[in-house]
Amino acid sequence: MEFAPFLTEQIIPAFNRGLGNSMLLIVPSAIMGVVLGILAGTARAFGGPVLSRLAAWYAALFRGTPLVAQLFIWYFGLPNLGIYLSAYWASVIGFGMCSGAYHSEYIRGGLLSIRRGQLLAAQSLGFSTASTLRSIIIPQAFRRALPGCGNEIIYLIKYSSLAYIITFIELTGEAKILATRYFEFTEVFLVVGAYYLALVSLATWGLRVLERRLHIPGFGRT
Repeated sequence: MEFAPFLTEQIIPAFNRGLGNSMLLIVPSAIMGVVLGILAGTARAFGGPVLSRLAAWYAALFRGTPLVAQLFIWYFGLPNLGIYLSAYWASVIGFGMCSGAYHSEYIRGGLLSIRRGQLLAAQSLGFSTASTLRSIIIPQAFRRALPGCGNEIIYLIKYSSLAYIITFIELTGEAKILATRYFEFTEVFLVVGAYYLALVSLATWGLRVLERRLHIPGFGRT
């Protein structure tokens, strides 16, 4: 089979369709992961014995088990309990929960790097612990955690390719269908690799822009 017509007539239309589905997975999963990471990381650093332990169990569970197993449980296991999720929502929840566990470690490290004197100084001015964390501590910690959190978002782009194993057809799912139908595995997966490389490069550029925007003169680079 000639590559040029195969590329323009089969691969690109299918991959553009799959790219749209991949973006529908990646964006909400990334937002969910960051929010969960901030909540769990803050709970681990400042949540007291109960919340800190619960957050630690969450991080240990989702970092310590394979993402594939988690996806199977969300999609195939929950119906045994009477809970039915579509393949899309099972993927978003699976990716978001797993990503949040990793984000929590980066956020916790950022929080612990902030001097405790800032917390005590704010409290002496009448700030509550919650308002001190929200207005003073977490914004600084997030800047310091941003490189690690950005790295996790890059991973999320790549492991979104696992969604097709629970029947949600995104970029890799489209590639597998095409490669199996036409037995052109090398050509198809070289092109899908180029699509992921472009996505990761775009995300890397966006994260660098965000780091520059959040940089505070005199406080060093995040």
